[in-house]
Amino acid sequence: MPRSSTPRLTARNADRHDLYQRSVQLPEQEIRLLDKVFKAHTGRRPLHLREDFCGTALLCAQWAKSHPERTAIGLDTHRPTLEWGRTHNLSAVGVAAARVTLLEQDVLVPTRRKVEVIGAYNYSYQVFHERELLLRYFRAAHRSLTSDGLFVLDAIGGSEATCARVERRRVAGGWTYIWEQERYDAVNANFVCHISFEFPDGTALRRSFTYDWRHYSLPELRDILLDAGFASVDAYWEGTDASGRYGSGRYRRVSQAENECVWNAYLVARKGPPLPGSRDALRG
Repeated sequence: MPRSSTPRLTARNADRHDLYQRSVQLPEQEIRLLDKVFKAHTGRRPLHLREDFCGTALLCAQWAKSHPERTAIGLDTHRPTLEWGRTHNLSAVGVAAARVTLLEQDVLVPTRRKVEVIGAYNYSYQVFHERELLLRYFRAAHRSLTSDGLFVLDAIGGSEATCARVERRRVAGGWTYIWEQERYDAVNANFVCHISFEFPDGTALRRSFTYDWRHYSLPELRDILLDAGFASVDAYWEGTDASGRYGSGRYRRVSQAENECVWNAYLVARKGPPLPGSRDALRG
């Protein structure tokens, strides 16, 4: 049997951004949810997205690729990561790349061009340790949306989400993804986390990414979103797979949920009321 021409990944030849995308990011899932919630709110397909803290802009690229009329704006303050995204992600989507604009810009500054949906994923907004800064960000997002726009962010919680722990997960590409919660401050809700990668040859990329965040609960986030001017906020909870042990990647709107060891959810903030005739309007 001929040997594969693809070299085995090791710490020497691996790219941390590529590993992160393939270990963590789920652009298809996020696009599916954005389609679902925006159509329920307005009755139409969303076309114009802004991805905040976009990093390598994978979601921007896949969004533009998903429909010939779709446009995306990506905001991030780290130029080298934006350039990596241009080289690896935008170049991979062909002509759709022309409908993606990447800006080296702080998310605290509203964008001139208003969009229908803004996504803030991978808990990146938790970089704002002070409530006033997070409120300022949410207000900037509110100002950047069309009158019927939606602001969608993900959240993490659960009894094990606020303590020191290490989670290891084998990834299909042949490496092990490691999520490390180094410490958690129960008084200020500040926590420090790292992402590492281990390879079959025993090499590793230790703490390739480090995050210094404040953990916000769903009620805190909802209150701040409402204070920022959003008309309403809904929670979407992840279901479990057939085994009942793992997340299914499918989310449904809930008004209450059991606290689990670790859970993931989305919050959907609406700038205005549902449009007449939409599913959300009929739901009341």
